[in-house]
Amino acid sequence: MNRLRQAAGSVAFTVYLFVSVVPYSCWVLLTAPLTPRDHAWRVARSWAGTVIALLRIFCGLKHRVEGTEHLPQQPAVVLMKHSSAWETIAQLILFPKQVWVMKRQLLWVPFFGWALAVFSPIAIDRKGGRQAVEQVLRQGQQRLEENRWVIIFPEGTRVAPGERRRYGLSGALLAALTELPVIPVTHNAGDFWPRRGLMKRPGTIRMVIGPPIEAAGRSPRDVNRDVESWIETTLESIRQQDDQETC
Repeated sequence: MNRLRQAAGSVAFTVYLFVSVVPYSCWVLLTAPLTPRDHAWRVARSWAGTVIALLRIFCGLKHRVEGTEHLPQQPAVVLMKHSSAWETIAQLILFPKQVWVMKRQLLWVPFFGWALAVFSPIAIDRKGGRQAVEQVLRQGQQRLEENRWVIIFPEGTRVAPGERRRYGLSGALLAALTELPVIPVTHNAGDFWPRRGLMKRPGTIRMVIGPPIEAAGRSPRDVNRDVESWIETTLESIRQQDDQETC
């Protein structure tokens, strides 16, 4: 019975997630011409808030954020673990005004992609190689100067729990170029909301925000290595603690 209830809740949540995109996207597009565009941001955050709230109601899936004291007052480059759809939604309400490095194909999705374009994301061709990196550096510097945080998933795509993927260097390069710190962020959302599959597991997602990693005057490769080490080591610690609590 519990499994059946969880399945029903997961279906109900997923239906809302997809159906809600259209009206909220239209709302963003309608408010986009207003100056300042804070109106569109409020709409986007309102949507993210409803999604996170219904995830708790329908699926019993909550979240806890640790390390918010590490967030600086000025914009920074955030390098975040990517294992689920959860963090792509939660980041809207957990971090200040932001832009994201993302694959450009997302902008072609009706309604959702059109609404995304309002926020001027850094939409790259994943196969662009050096050109894509140069785009991240050029547009990332512009967005940071506009007082917006830049959020990057250094693995480039969602990675299943327990798996590893090479960390891209563009985030560390951007931080070194702008002499701004990297904020490493990790979480175990992939254990509860997998990248494939309808079912959501009940429980508490833990997101941990790490201390700023200085990039000024340092080799981007060394910065990237420190970021990867912190993210993966902290994630392993989170998962071990969850296993012990489960036992």
